[in-house]
Amino acid sequence: MQQKTQVRIVAGTLRGRRLNVVVSETLRPTPQMVREALFSILGNAIPDTDFYDVFSGTGAVGLEAISRGARRVYFIERDFNLANAIEGHAKQFGVHAHGQVLRSDAYRWAERWLAPPEPVNLFLSPPFADLTGRPAGLRQLIEQLYTKMASGSVLVVQLEVGYHSDLLPEPEAWETRQYGRNLLLIRQKEGAGDATEA
Repeated sequence: MQQKTQVRIVAGTLRGRRLNVVVSETLRPTPQMVREALFSILGNAIPDTDFYDVFSGTGAVGLEAISRGARRVYFIERDFNLANAIEGHAKQFGVHAHGQVLRSDAYRWAERWLAPPEPVNLFLSPPFADLTGRPAGLRQLIEQLYTKMASGSVLVVQLEVGYHSDLLPEPEAWETRQYGRNLLLIRQKEGAGDATEA
């Protein structure tokens, strides 16, 4: 069942702006509480740093990153309707120059990704179908991104309670924060300071 709703940008230059989105069982925007927690955790790691919103969906997380000063945001989304909606909101909000929508399957994109030499932030919110039906592929994707990203980069994966986080590579190395049914698993690659302190 599809339902129209609005998603509000929490803070930054776009604070209060709203995305008109259609949600369903296969598309659930990252809750505001979780987005607030994510950007509180990342803090000073956001401004002037590239941000990758993988499995973008509505694009709310990436647009929030732009609002909070990210240098450039890359939205990875294979659904053309969702990708077009992200572009539409970016143009509507006047921030199109700060974001790039990559219409690509996230798994193929991760294989081809050429990570920049400087630290970046990566946020993954995999569809529920992938959590249950593609755990091996998801683990490989996360391993690829972590291996490629520069020292000092931060990788955050949003999951739900009940997902087996031990399917993540080196599960003991991830910091876990819980917000209701939502989990944020955070890992920073060894290097420059710790950006995961809230």
